[in-house]
Amino acid sequence: MPYIAIKSFPKDEAVVNTVVEKINEIMLEHWGCPPEAITISMEEIAREDWQETVFKPEIEPKLDKMKILRGEKKF
Repeated sequence: MPYIAIKSFPKDEAVVNTVVEKINEIMLEHWGCPPEAITISMEEIAREDWQETVFKPEIEPKLDKMKILRGEKKF
């Protein structure tokens, strides 16, 4: 707890590492868990595979759980 799985179009490794570190810092500051409780993964998905690999199987069935969907806040 917590496990954060990021799926994104490919990005430069330095950008990925910066984003992951920022998310880690936010979780430590606001979630109140110890560092050893945080797990973050990063999986690159090709743009042409996004709909079939991520959107349809992972996002569509959980639309009611999305906090931000395509840039729109749902809270």
